[in-house]
Amino acid sequence: MLRRTFVALSASSAIAFSAPAAFAGGHTMDIVDTAVGAGSFTTLVAAVQAAGLVDTLKGEGPFTVFAPTDEAFAALPAGTVEDLLKPENKDQLIAILTYHVVAGKVMSADIAGKEMSATTVEGSDLMIDAMSGVMINGANVVQADIEASNGVIHVIDTVLIPE
Repeated sequence: MLRRTFVALSASSAIAFSAPAAFAGGHTMDIVDTAVGAGSFTTLVAAVQAAGLVDTLKGEGPFTVFAPTDEAFAALPAGTVEDLLKPENKDQLIAILTYHVVAGKVMSADIAGKEMSATTVEGSDLMIDAMSGVMINGANVVQADIEASNGVIHVIDTVLIPE
């Protein structure tokens, strides 16, 4: 049932990431609104809502978010997403989601040609390899530098799990 809801939400959204979306008056959307508008992050958005992190990610920031696509969540073992969304697993869900966020706005040009680590909001370090393409703890960045009013989103093909 939950997966059908995500698929239905994905299918109903036709907005793409080709350029930062803007509200009337020229204000760009925040990270949450940008993710919702993209249509390929319905699972991530549902998880952010279940974890109670919407207001945080709509906050001033800036934040760098490594955002797994719906396909990345679908690649997890069967039942994982549904279990994480249960209220009794909220702390684990928060840990996983905050492991995808780094304080500050890190653009791809800032890390090009480097290998480095970055401390996540969760408190652990991510290993970043930008020597040939960009990988975050082995996840490929499939689209970089999607700017939002309070940070930047880099799309990744794998859900990152803290150790």
